[in-house]
Amino acid sequence: MISTPGTGSTKRPPQKPTSRPPGSSGGNTGSPLKTMELTPAARRKKQKLPEKQIPDKVAAILPESALYTQLLEFETRVDAALARKKIDIQESLKNPPRVQKTLRLYVFNTYANQMQTIPEKNSEPPSWSLKIIGRILEDGMDTSASGMVQKQNALYPKFSSFFKKITIYLDQSLYPENHVILWESTRSPSLHEGFEVRRKGDKEFNAIIRLEMNYTPEKFKLSPALTEVLGIEVETRPRVIAALWHYVKIRKLQIPSDPSFFMCDPPLRKVFGEDKMKFSTVSQKISQHLTPPQPIHLEHRIKLSGNSPTGNTCYDVLVDVPVSLEREMSAFLANLEKHKEIDACDEAISGAIKKIHEHRRRRAFFLGFSQSPADFINALITSQSRDLKLVAGDASQNAEKERRSDFYNQPWVEDAVIRYLNRKSTTGSEAPGST
Repeated sequence: MISTPGTGSTKRPPQKPTSRPPGSSGGNTGSPLKTMELTPAARRKKQKLPEKQIPDKVAAILPESALYTQLLEFETRVDAALARKKIDIQESLKNPPRVQKTLRLYVFNTYANQMQTIPEKNSEPPSWSLKIIGRILEDGMDTSASGMVQKQNALYPKFSSFFKKITIYLDQSLYPENHVILWESTRSPSLHEGFEVRRKGDKEFNAIIRLEMNYTPEKFKLSPALTEVLGIEVETRPRVIAALWHYVKIRKLQIPSDPSFFMCDPPLRKVFGEDKMKFSTVSQKISQHLTPPQPIHLEHRIKLSGNSPTGNTCYDVLVDVPVSLEREMSAFLANLEKHKEIDACDEAISGAIKKIHEHRRRRAFFLGFSQSPADFINALITSQSRDLKLVAGDASQNAEKERRSDFYNQPWVEDAVIRYLNRKSTTGSEAPGST
């Protein structure tokens, strides 16, 4: 028993907790908790799987059921293959394959209020706007005349997703305070169809645009020595290692006595500086030959005369575009009608299996009766009597043992008699009129 402070060692009987509405004041105002009665959670019914297997006793009676068993085994293999294919497709949808496409960049500028000889009151000051937009070319062909009015195909990512960082440098003498405009994908997670820079001004100058590509997965620029060996300039690390392994295999540089090593020919010796290399150290040694790819540098002349837009220039960049597989695989992954039809067939099979079980029990019953009617009836009566005792709760009693005196000489009898007498005396003292 826990004693409360200030009450000494006084013991109090436990009291039933009572619930009070929030905010009500009672004898104990220090506890902010509300007492509640616990209710047992509802038991969840375990879903019973449909029975589709034919028991061995039925299979022994019907030899033709072996064909059904073979069909079940074949169905199990087909279901396992379909499950593996679904998992592969779902993984491919998460990481779709990529194909190389041409991204066409359009850089141009517009201007307004540039030809004002005499400034008017309440008139807008001269200004210009630099725009950078782009889109993926279909099969490498630009189908539009101007190229800029066409919208990006909805299946392809938006323009800004292809870049990690875009920096625009203006003329510092004309715009000393904010001559550098920076956009980073990490700071601006929302995707854009293009970029636009607006400034006030009436003087032409050259703007420098610096584009850092966002490669997924990340790509690296190979050193001149490694480029001479593999014949590639920019690639991902796994593909560089795979190309290096292919080079070793084609040149037959792997050491037969120790396959974990390979010999370095003169081009590889120029890269690694060793005569013999271990395959496990290639990934570490190759890191010094991989550097981030160089950003793309563009220079655009901000023109404030002539036809608007002015200085329209196109640049083509190779990018990796994910291939959308949702349309092709939607019928395979979300064909609910076929699933309903299969479930209906499974239910029909389960119903047929239950009927087979029932017919087998009836057959066993009548077959046993036909072989020995008297013994069958006696065994049936004994079984039914035992079932009745179990239902009535008298299965633990044994009338034959209770007839013998040894049954009452067991150690539990003395304790049972004392309990019985105490119960009788307690009942008698509580009778009406007793003192």
